Amino acid sequence: MKNTRKHFPVLSQYIYANTASSGLLNDDLMEWRQEHDLDYLIGGSNFRNKVAAKLVSETRETVANFFGAKKENTALVQNFTLGLNMLLEGLGESHKVLLVKDDYPSVNWPFEYRGFNVSYVELNENLETAIVEKLKKEDISVLALSLVQWTNGYKISMKFLSEIKLKFPNLKIIADGTQFCGTSNFDFESSPLDVLGASAYKWLLSGYGNGFMLFKDGVEEMFTVRTIGYNASGHNLDARDRIPFANRFEPGHLDTLNFGSLKFSLEYLNTLGKGAIENQLKLLSKKAQGEFGELGLLPKSIVGREDHSTIFNIQGDNALFQQLTEKGVICSQRGEGIRFSFHFYNNEEDVNEVVKILKTVI
Repeated sequence: MKNTRKHFPVLSQYIYANTASSGLLNDDLMEWRQEHDLDYLIGGSNFRNKVAAKLVSETRETVANFFGAKKENTALVQNFTLGLNMLLEGLGESHKVLLVKDDYPSVNWPFEYRGFNVSYVELNENLETAIVEKLKKEDISVLALSLVQWTNGYKISMKFLSEIKLKFPNLKIIADGTQFCGTSNFDFESSPLDVLGASAYKWLLSGYGNGFMLFKDGVEEMFTVRTIGYNASGHNLDARDRIPFANRFEPGHLDTLNFGSLKFSLEYLNTLGKGAIENQLKLLSKKAQGEFGELGLLPKSIVGREDHSTIFNIQGDNALFQQLTEKGVICSQRGEGIRFSFHFYNNEEDVNEVVKILKTVI
């Protein structure tokens, strides 16, 4: 993935280890966005009428193809948070929900705020075992969780989720893929997930204001989603009472700049190859896990983890964070530590440079 670095100007100035906070825009996408707005500038409503329906439909199809989902079960949403809240407005309060304690607030809060009967499992090295035990002991109907945890990069394996789906076939699994999508050669239809949503500004490198929700056939039987608007009908005045389930997540107009950016980025990632991206991230994950582990900066739950993401939260205070920042490392403070996150445009030398800095200051 060496030649990709030239597409991201930030990398010429900094060691960018912060994709878990915000993915980078590449210069080709910036050029596309400028051309889009120039066409809008000189075309006005003519541009909108000619471009909008076609581009949005093509984006939906591109998302479905990229993730192995059905186009008719794919919805474009401005972000995961909005999509999940619309979905849960249609879920009966009698359902019992299992959440991961300290998961991303936009996963847990929508369930908690609506008063669902909620159980929790702790986020530690025993997470999978704890999930199974809860499912055995309690009448859980919904498991909702991030596929990759935002604070420390703890990754839930599809193999594990497939195993519990076999044991508990009536369980519905709702997943936040914001820290996952774009890191793996993933196929939704063959996965154990019933619902997958994601914001696309992180690992999918699409900028802000775009995301998606993917649904399996039959999900609509569990959710009575009442969101509605003219756009959801396909601008058909006679279709108000027969709007398809996924369309209910698109009640109003969709921004062609933002969703066109999503389409552009997915096509860019396709040219790189999803398998090649996944292999690069596995290489970086093993490298960082080993280096940070040797320095004694990782918790036990991460050091021995066989399949981990490229997100790592090391022990470190504000003084260490400031030193890293001064030396040109872009990262984030999360919880009581410092979070690094590496994407395909990073390389092993980036990890080496971070480790070199850490060795001089800790």
